[in-house]
Amino acid sequence: MDPLPHPPSAPGVRRRARDLGIVIGRIPAGPLDAITDVPGVRVGHTSVRGHPDVHSGVTAVVPGAVGPRTPLPAGVFTGNGYGKLIGTTQLTELGALETPVLLTSTLSAFRVADALVGWMLQQPGGEGTQSLNPVVGECNDGWLSDIRSRPVHEEHVRAALDGASAGPVAEGCVGAGTGTVALGFKAGIGTSSRTPDLGDRRSTLGVLVQANFGGTLRVLGRTVTPWSLGLASDDGEPDAETGSCMIVVATDAPLDARQLTRVARRAVFALARTGAAYGHGSGDYAVAFGTRPDVGAPVADAALGPLFEAVLDAVEEAVLNSLLAATTTTGFRGRTAPALPPDLLLDALAAPIPDCR
Repeated sequence: MDPLPHPPSAPGVRRRARDLGIVIGRIPAGPLDAITDVPGVRVGHTSVRGHPDVHSGVTAVVPGAVGPRTPLPAGVFTGNGYGKLIGTTQLTELGALETPVLLTSTLSAFRVADALVGWMLQQPGGEGTQSLNPVVGECNDGWLSDIRSRPVHEEHVRAALDGASAGPVAEGCVGAGTGTVALGFKAGIGTSSRTPDLGDRRSTLGVLVQANFGGTLRVLGRTVTPWSLGLASDDGEPDAETGSCMIVVATDAPLDARQLTRVARRAVFALARTGAAYGHGSGDYAVAFGTRPDVGAPVADAALGPLFEAVLDAVEEAVLNSLLAATTTTGFRGRTAPALPPDLLLDALAAPIPDCR
């Protein structure tokens, strides 16, 4: 198996939405169009592969200086609660994030949480800590990976945390997205950012998604399926009961926990734009945190409109990036998930809309 942190994607290997001229919304993106555009936020991945049956991993979103003595304001929203988002109750009760946010495979989530606790206790300032609330989300990657083998171990978690960095974020089949499938295509990790104008300041909001949910892909209002692109196979699709999407939102706007919960709601709502089915067995969650808790009064509620618009657009683009960055993967039991080919996508978007009159 590959236990090493995954490096950032090489430029030009796979094109992102903006590289194809697909621009969602009117608010400008940050320079990297990634969650790491938010100052102080770092991302690390460890991809765990054991061909042909294991395609899994862990992704760490690491805010600077977060810890039990230096919590960050945070909110969480559950669109559909069929999932194992560890740390939810304390996050909801206190509105305080004490650890990085980690994403992984469903049956590895508990081992990842334990490893995160061990890592946090060893960080500067962790001396004497007797209570800690690890936040770990998950998606079921059992369509392409032998999920019962629980391949993610402590060394993989530590590698993702220790290797987390600012700068470009690897997307697609990396980290917690190594084995995920969404909307009929191979998916994975995706990210995007926006820089909304809040009147007296310009803030940055970034999102990272672990996409693994059912539904029918919609891009700029057009329906796109493996069948319409000639990519359908005999393997079928993952059971709708094994879906999920984890969304992590970061912002440097001065928001309190209640307002961050409002932002998290919009992040889950944004999945509808991409064609999400929100099935019975889909765990659809968003965790939103602020990186600047001590910069004065929160933004007035009446002024949150640009942030709401920003998170809706950024999540939609991040999901599309997760698909465009992914590569066709054959995994557990010989199942194959096809990648979304950029050229075929552009052809589909350029095709005339049928006249249904």
